[in-house]
Amino acid sequence: MIETGDFSFDNRLVSAQETEEDTSLERGIRPLSLAEYIGQDKVKENMAIYMEAAKRREGALDHVLLYGPPGLGKTTLSAIIAREMGVNLRITTGPAIERPGDLAAILTNLSPGDVLFIDEIHRLNRAVEEILYPALEDHAIDIIVGKGPSARSLRVDLPEFTLVGATTRAGQLSAPLRDRFGIVQRLELYTPDQLCDIIRRSAQILNIPCTADGAYELAKRSRGTPRIANRLLKRVRDFADVIGNGEITQKIANTALTRLEIDQLGLDSNDRRMLHMIIKGYGGGPVGLETLAAALGEEAVTLEDVCEPFLMQLGFLSRTPRGRCATQLAYQHLGYPVTPGQNENQLSLPNTAED
Repeated sequence: MIETGDFSFDNRLVSAQETEEDTSLERGIRPLSLAEYIGQDKVKENMAIYMEAAKRREGALDHVLLYGPPGLGKTTLSAIIAREMGVNLRITTGPAIERPGDLAAILTNLSPGDVLFIDEIHRLNRAVEEILYPALEDHAIDIIVGKGPSARSLRVDLPEFTLVGATTRAGQLSAPLRDRFGIVQRLELYTPDQLCDIIRRSAQILNIPCTADGAYELAKRSRGTPRIANRLLKRVRDFADVIGNGEITQKIANTALTRLEIDQLGLDSNDRRMLHMIIKGYGGGPVGLETLAAALGEEAVTLEDVCEPFLMQLGFLSRTPRGRCATQLAYQHLGYPVTPGQNENQLSLPNTAED
């Protein structure tokens, strides 16, 4: 990957994308029931009703689509659904199912009522989707046996099952697939108070001493995402062990996160460099995504998927037909003075060095 200076998106602490370390960490601290699941109150209340209704009818839960930013607990919620329903859970991902035969093998091995969880379901192959449609509606799949003139279609009946699909891009799901989900739930970003509860629960499970102030300091900088919060908890623990007495306090958390270049709002050096480039290099914008990516030595899709969503949520970045623009909030956060009515291409710049 091309880098400019120390500008790099590899191994970002504030990235919500799952890593192997996250998988190992989350496996030991994931909640096992809706009662233990913190946050997403509306989703929990609705899912509790849907599951109870399915149990009373002695049938499988309707197919569920979970969507929202990465790292909010979609995989965890699918495991809770299976556990609450008292059935088995099968986990796979959209890219892993390359051929219709792969999906047929998974479906024919399900037991009645089982939950099939497909992460990144928007990346399913279109040929695989065609096999999935009758499976969702009629609990059957059509398999082509043989080739050429002698080929024939064989219908295989399936047990009643529940598909739980997870995606960060619900808009990329094809309309026929999206319409076959009876239950659609959006997971929202967490509040600092909710993240504080999650951090304290994780710290207790991992035997990490952590004060309420220390947990809240971590929560404020976790970008509303439990995965990032738990990752920061592990990293800050190292600082607490070496430069403190092993306990994560507000002071230790602030010191550690400052050294990790994560500011009070959760922006890291890469986020700030992107904003600096727009402001200093292009007068605050507008600047095209491809141009910005070339200036930073990064792929455009990486900027669009990794940096932009959070910056737009904070109101620091806006998209226009002509390109990306830094907002007045971004100028204020980075210390650039903004004069009311001043042309944004002629804004004065601070004398301080770039982060």
